[in-house]
Parts: sequence; structure tokens; C-alpha cells
Amino acid sequence: MPKTDLSALAAKWLKSGDNELPARERAILDAVLHRKPVARVPAEDLSRTFGERLSDQVAAFGGSWTFIMLFSGFIVVWAIVNAVLLGTGAFDPYPFIFLNLLLSMIAAVQAPIIMMSQNRQAIKDRLTAEHDYEVNLKAEIEIMGLHEKFDQLRTEQMTELLRYQQQQLDILTALLKRKSD
Repeated sequence: MPKTDLSALAAKWLKSGDNELPARERAILDAVLHRKPVARVPAEDLSRTFGERLSDQVAAFGGSWTFIMLFSGFIVVWAIVNAVLLGTGAFDPYPFIFLNLLLSMIAAVQAPIIMMSQNRQAIKDRLTAEHDYEVNLKAEIEIMGLHEKFDQLRTEQMTELLRYQQQQLDILTALLKRKSD
């Protein structure tokens, strides 16, 4: 299609000149003109490295009930072993200072890993939102086009109806003239 069609669509439906359009809107108008789909799976646009896949898995496991139950069980076992079974010969006696050190180290490593996964999820969410915008804009433009077609059909039908009515009025007028003569 010629560029003037794209300009005409931009002016008509987006109330904007072709030169003012961002690349995304221009691509959507081009898809409308050429009847191309814009739908895709936006999450597949991202390639994941080993570290990103690992951070996603750590975040998924670290935020699960399985992790909470296993970690709670580990802490209970640690406390029982050090406070009850080993008694005075425990390697980490009652205030469990070594356990606190381990928990702090795990939290210090786990927090940035979870943040990496959240940042990655935010990127996926942004891509999904942009894709939703593109699909919604194309759908809105297509709906406006359908409205125009329906309006045009209705106008043509009304014009045809008025033409038939005028013919009927002309016939009736002619009949009345013949009857009065």
C-alpha cells in the first residue's frame, strides 16, 4: 500500500500525522493495512541465560511452601540436636549463634537472586503490557474500520430507500394527476 494510506489512517484514526507516530503505532497501522496479525507470545522474546534460569528457579523454590516447611524442619532439627541431644557438648549451644550466621548468609545470597528474578519478571510484564497495547490498538482500529463500513452501508441503504420512496411518490403523484384529469 502507498505511504499516503498510512498517513491517511494515522490522521483518521490516531488523530496524528504519519511523521509524529512512534514506530510501534506505525507498525500497527501497517499491519491493519496489510491485514497482518500483531499477536505473538511476548515472553518468548526473551532469551534466558543460565544465571537467569537459575535465579528464576531459586526464586520459585525460595517463595514456596516446600521451602518454608523444609527450612522450618531444618531449624527445628538444628535446635533439637544442639539443645537436647548434644547438651553441653553442642557445636552451636542455645542462642544458636552459628545458626543465625548461616541464616544471615543464606538471606544475603538469596535476596539479590530473588531481586534478579523479579527484575526479569518486570521486564516480561512490561513486554506483555506493550504487546497488549499493540493488540488492543489494532483491535480498536479494526473496530473503527468496521463502524465506518457499517455507516457507509447504512447510508447507501438509506439513500436507496429514499430513492424508492421518491419513485413511489412520483408514481402516486402521476396516478393522482391521471385520476383528476
